[in-house]
Amino acid sequence: MIGMNLKYFREKYGYSQEELAERFDVSSQSVAKWESEETLPDVERCIKLAQLYDTTVEMLFVCPFYKADSVGEPTPTADGDGKYIFGIVKVGERGQVTLPKHAREVFCVKAGDRLLVLGDEKKGMALTKIKNPYSQM
Repeated sequence: MIGMNLKYFREKYGYSQEELAERFDVSSQSVAKWESEETLPDVERCIKLAQLYDTTVEMLFVCPFYKADSVGEPTPTADGDGKYIFGIVKVGERGQVTLPKHAREVFCVKAGDRLLVLGDEKKGMALTKIKNPYSQM
């Protein structure tokens, strides 16, 4: 999965394999091998790649990222099931979280919307958008 993610981020940020190779002092063949997962970048380079792409090393390795389609809409996961991993968010001191932009776009969440927080001690937490029952009156 890291190979696909490295290619996704490289293209998203507009780098060619050659430009990235020069930036990280490796050959463009090395970058191609990272993207095909023939080899992997060393830990130090993984950290620098994550910093360059404004993400974490963990996200590079475990979270699938996807390209936008021709009109800029996020494409569903590879099997088309409409499920996403949007990333990791940090809980603020007072319990606040910031939803990733992609998540807000997919589910049309805007400032002022109400979200219902669900929880299951074995399965975890979930958020769902709720409509204002008074908006229909």
